[in-house]
Amino acid sequence: MNEYFTEIARELEAWSAKIEKGEGVLSRFSKGAQAQMRKLMPQKIQDAITAAMKQFISAVMYGSGYVSDFPDSSLSLAESDYVASKRFSAYKKAALGEGAAAGAGGFVGGLADLPALLGIKIKFLFDCASVYGYDTSDPRERVFMLLIFQLAFSGHDHRLKAYRAIKDWDMDSQVNIDWEKLQVEYRDYLDIAKLVQLVPVIGAPVGAIANWTLMEQLKENAVNSYRMRRLKESGKKNRI
Repeated sequence: MNEYFTEIARELEAWSAKIEKGEGVLSRFSKGAQAQMRKLMPQKIQDAITAAMKQFISAVMYGSGYVSDFPDSSLSLAESDYVASKRFSAYKKAALGEGAAAGAGGFVGGLADLPALLGIKIKFLFDCASVYGYDTSDPRERVFMLLIFQLAFSGHDHRLKAYRAIKDWDMDSQVNIDWEKLQVEYRDYLDIAKLVQLVPVIGAPVGAIANWTLMEQLKENAVNSYRMRRLKESGKKNRI
């Protein structure tokens, strides 16, 4: 277990360093390209992303349909990591299939993929929280999940703010979520991938690859956020 703890600490250090690292030339170039691509994105796609995000926020904060099983606080960190990885495989396969089907469907399929992929992400976040021992019926846990979402799918500055809120988290934390900013960051993050997904012939493979990448990013940030939180709490509870 000591070896496992050492490996996890090493992974968390690398993950934290990647987030804290300042923007490079490539990142700044990407922002410029993204601004140009946004001008080409059909208004219907932008509107669809906004509508899907509103539904997503409502589902996370107020919905009961996504509440997962009772939290299993008996699992060690290693056991939680294992279960989260196994369950993630099913969600990733679903996202891959959805992305490929939506890409093959062109413009209409691209629109349909937006809420479908968000639904998969929501379910994974709720499931992941439960696996690491956190009660998803608690509104504060839902705020924590939205911070993870922003950490995974935002530009550097907003991502850094979300990371620091997660790093300093406790159940008495007062976190104000900027709902409009959350929507804009997510829409901007998806611009290029979703635009290319509408192109005939290449839309299907691009859709599958895009969804695979987005799910992997969500997993990395969700798992590491809960790992970091568990380790922070380890001084209060024997949950390692």
